[in-house]
Amino acid sequence: MFTPHTLGIALFMMITSAICWGSWANTYKGVKNYRFELFYWDYAVGIFLVSLILAFTMGSTGNDATSFLNNVRSADTNNIVSVMVGGAIFNLANLLLVAAIDMAGLAIAFPVAIGIALVVGVISSYAIQPKGNAALLAGGVLCALIAVVLDGKAYGSLAIAGRKVSKKSIVVCVVSGVLMGLWAPFVTRAMTNGNPLGPYSIAVFLTLGALLSCSIWNVYFMKRPLVGEPVSFAGYFSGPMSGHVLGLLGGFIWGIGMVFNLVAASFTGVAISYAIGQSAPMVAALWGVLAWKEFEGAPGKAKIYLALMFVFYGIGILLVARANG
Repeated sequence: MFTPHTLGIALFMMITSAICWGSWANTYKGVKNYRFELFYWDYAVGIFLVSLILAFTMGSTGNDATSFLNNVRSADTNNIVSVMVGGAIFNLANLLLVAAIDMAGLAIAFPVAIGIALVVGVISSYAIQPKGNAALLAGGVLCALIAVVLDGKAYGSLAIAGRKVSKKSIVVCVVSGVLMGLWAPFVTRAMTNGNPLGPYSIAVFLTLGALLSCSIWNVYFMKRPLVGEPVSFAGYFSGPMSGHVLGLLGGFIWGIGMVFNLVAASFTGVAISYAIGQSAPMVAALWGVLAWKEFEGAPGKAKIYLALMFVFYGIGILLVARANG
């Protein structure tokens, strides 16, 4: 399988990963009058397809034990199950994230949800395996929490400008973030326990678990939506072609980011790859502010809150990476 052999290639893959993770939601923002529950079916298919394509191309160079199919054959079954469970948890978190984007926008949903995920992920990982500098980890968690609070205050400031502000969207962001921080231990276990899975195999089974779980999570949200009236599969089949194309494209973008991050981690270590990948919310916030004008007309203090959010989030990521490095 292909793995980076130089720091330059690994760094390129990690930066690409952050850009992909922070940019895929633009595909949903680009769809007009199309429910996120329907958009998500194509997105879920897209993340699985691109993971499969990359596994049979980049992940199958050579025919040694690390190539995709050989790795799957040798891996423990419980590791495969563990990754698929992680994929189902991720999928619920991601569905809630898309719902929050629908309600609050990119500049709010991403930093709040992924900031919470960073906090939960660091605390749960340290509880399971207390490695790393505890003081630096605590500092990183505190900075991430401050960034989340600042982003929430920026969102609240929109009410002054006469913009609609939804408290429900913040609750959805928080729940999404908690779940987003819980799926990683299942993947870590599969990468380190017994006969482990490689990065390409992880991506395939993670996205397969996500796709299969749509029959539970997404069907539930179609019947009991967080926003609007219930929708049926008839709406999916009668939906605009642009909605289907953009859904698949969004899945491809996120899936490429996932595979690149996992593969880069094999060279740099998980701590560095994870930290750079977690800069994705800052990419998403920039899209929300600059491209989608989500804070156009907002009072000056909202922009100050946003600027400080970027600063504290960046410091938090650096502290977490330093603590693990």
